[in-house]
Amino acid sequence: MQTLNYEGLHLNNGDSKKVNDTLVVEAALQININSEPYTVVMRTPGDDFELIRGLLYAEDIYKNSKNLRLEVIEKRENGFSIINVSIPKNYLGKGYLNKRTLLSVSSCGICGKQKLEDISVTGEKLNQKFSFDTKKLKQMFSEMEAKQKIFDVSGGSHAAALFDTNYTILALKEDIGRHNAVDKVIGELINTNKLKEINCMLVSGRVSYEIISKAFIAKIPIVVAVSACSTLAVDFAKEFGICLIGFSRGNKATIYSN
Repeated sequence: MQTLNYEGLHLNNGDSKKVNDTLVVEAALQININSEPYTVVMRTPGDDFELIRGLLYAEDIYKNSKNLRLEVIEKRENGFSIINVSIPKNYLGKGYLNKRTLLSVSSCGICGKQKLEDISVTGEKLNQKFSFDTKKLKQMFSEMEAKQKIFDVSGGSHAAALFDTNYTILALKEDIGRHNAVDKVIGELINTNKLKEINCMLVSGRVSYEIISKAFIAKIPIVVAVSACSTLAVDFAKEFGICLIGFSRGNKATIYSN
């Protein structure tokens, strides 16, 4: 259940009529780690296992190559779910110590962080050489848009798509939250052991710090957005060695870093 029909009153030049609109579903997912509540994510139901895998990877909670054991504890008709993740204590990363104690809303990837230092990202700068033909962007975005099935019917979802060095799409995921879509698509490639094949990530909205930090942790060298980039996103992209491109529309784009 990723979309539902809701009744509305459509206004047009003073006239009104009842309509049934298709809306993207936003529902809570409670993630437990070893039977203890960890966080609640507001997301679009579907690909929950991939979302969890990508989130735990980005949060430095579990980066082992072995597949996780996930169990659906509860699943309601309104989309609310509880999923438990079993992780041996010796595999729990440092990120588990920074437990989120607040609700993570769809538009906020760092909600629940308790201290300023909790939002820092450390690691070696991406120094690998890569090539990228910006003339391919229009074709890549067209391919991404053609696969955005939820957006087609609702107009309310974000998408993230991953491409390899041959500009071939590896995976695409949609969600009401931009950062959720990124977690889902990265989580899928972790599960299929294709993380190292990623050369570029396309996102359907704007790019903030959170998106760049997730790209850096997954070692994605190029991030391209349809919309704007925040100041912190550009600053971090420069520091991390990521090529950040914004306002990619038609034959136009703006390169902000590397």
